[in-house]
Amino acid sequence: MGDAGLRAVQEARRWIGTPYRHQASVLGAGADCLGLLRGVWRALYGAEPWVVPIYSKDWSEAARKELLWNAAQQWLKSKPLAQAAPGDVVLMRMKSGGVAKHLGVQADCGATPSFVHAYWGHGVVESPLSLPWARRIVARFEFP
Repeated sequence: MGDAGLRAVQEARRWIGTPYRHQASVLGAGADCLGLLRGVWRALYGAEPWVVPIYSKDWSEAARKELLWNAAQQWLKSKPLAQAAPGDVVLMRMKSGGVAKHLGVQADCGATPSFVHAYWGHGVVESPLSLPWARRIVARFEFP
């Protein structure tokens, strides 16, 4: 695991227990999955690289635009799905055929993989990266 990956996991775990709040990105006060990633970015690099526009909970699903995937490709480094490492950003489809609209930070790999994510109804949690979650992953990224 590279230094950025280690620091990303450490920072993501600091956010555990933060309540779920759509469009928020404040440690301890509220975050959604993108807000968690924004907070990790700020801890790693300082200011965010761009101003996140207002977004709906459906993430342009009706328009079928991969807005989150496009943004991730612009600011993060794409990597093969099979090359999992702690600190990776994982992008997921929440339903088959839907747009990719959920993000998390891979925390552990190997026999008991896990990821940290902000999940509606749960807040920021570390969840097992079980098969139902893992099969939703459509892209994997590293912090630059």
